[in-house]
Amino acid sequence: MSNLLAARWQMAISLGFHIIFAVIGIALPLMMVIAEAFWLRTGDGVYRFLARSWARGAAILFAVGAVSGTVLSFELGLLWPHFMQFAGPIIGLGFGLEGFAFFTEAIFLGIYIYGWDRVPPLAHWLAGVIVAVSGALSGILVVSVNAWMNTPAGFQLNGKEATNIDPLAALLNPSMVAETLHMTLAAYAATGFMVAGVHAIYLGRDRSVRFHRRALAIALAVGGTAALLQPLSGDYSAKVVARTQPVKLAAMEGQFKTERRAPLRIGGWPDPMTGETRFALEIPGALSLLAHDSIDAQVVGLNDVPKANRPPVLVVHLAFQTMVACGMVMMVVALWGGITALRKRRLPDGPWFLRAVVLASPLGMVAIEAGWTVTEVGRQPWIIHKIMRTTEAVTPVGGLWVSMLSYSAIYLMLGVVVVLLLRMQFRTSPGADERAVVAVEGGGH
Repeated sequence: MSNLLAARWQMAISLGFHIIFAVIGIALPLMMVIAEAFWLRTGDGVYRFLARSWARGAAILFAVGAVSGTVLSFELGLLWPHFMQFAGPIIGLGFGLEGFAFFTEAIFLGIYIYGWDRVPPLAHWLAGVIVAVSGALSGILVVSVNAWMNTPAGFQLNGKEATNIDPLAALLNPSMVAETLHMTLAAYAATGFMVAGVHAIYLGRDRSVRFHRRALAIALAVGGTAALLQPLSGDYSAKVVARTQPVKLAAMEGQFKTERRAPLRIGGWPDPMTGETRFALEIPGALSLLAHDSIDAQVVGLNDVPKANRPPVLVVHLAFQTMVACGMVMMVVALWGGITALRKRRLPDGPWFLRAVVLASPLGMVAIEAGWTVTEVGRQPWIIHKIMRTTEAVTPVGGLWVSMLSYSAIYLMLGVVVVLLLRMQFRTSPGADERAVVAVEGGGH
């Protein structure tokens, strides 16, 4: 295994592991705040129990996310030292502000978990709001750094050195809004559906348990709303990619020929040898319309790009199709639940709907992993788009395959520990007799 390949795999495994905990850290605090708000409004102890349960889960996942995120920060310097040497002074502001948001989240999460009955109810709820806001802000700041790698800004290039650095302009780069909006909505959608799937399983076993019914309602409200908004975000993101990274767009769509009225492809298998995407359902002119708001607009094809500057089209295209397919399924389930709830004035709890929620529950995380594959692999061969190649950034230190295997083993162990802890957490969830829950958690406030 080459040094470059080992470094890429280690970074991919680390990021793929960490991102699951990062997105849950963004979205789960919002759901616990909503649950507590219902408790403050209604005095129903089930909502308080729900908020406390989600808070304990958030604490477990936050701790593991902090560990894996710290490892990632070290890996940037150890695996990609030339990248950090060049980019550090430019993107340092984003990382610094993210650290501030992270510590704010940690402090107020502690207040939230240990402050029950120790601080006034409104103050306690506001601490949760700060956790939710700082968690979202932390994610936005990290993604803004990735956006800079796709559309570098805030400096002038003098040979191989960056001069006239403007950290704020780097933070607010051309891709920043599109990427952070798309990723934040993805976090809410993925986490909402994942949590909804867990409670749908329990509700399917016993529909009389109000705890799971109300948890399912909140989780679907958060996840379903985000899933319905995501296509709008995706449309905006596609337009930004078309303008700033046309080669990535071509790889995403399996577009080999530069042409007007370029078709939008559903499915398909790109073949770089023949320059064709086989077996795809093509909608004539739709790609030109979606990317440039004109059916006659020209879309750049991969055939007009030197092979050394092309990303692996098969990987990018399949990952993009996977992301879109997962998002569409989630959107359909969200529409099903939303329309039924509006018509019948209650949350649907039929066996087919609950099964659909369970089946859709992992798709958000699959879509996030696929989306990050599109973002990172689609930028290749550049680590900083058109500024620095990935081959120029990797460490010259050998033997990285040992490091890759070691870190993979650590992540596997952490994953097993998290699953065991969360299983213990869910075993404490209430059963059919909820009078005990209300008595313990308080029927009022």
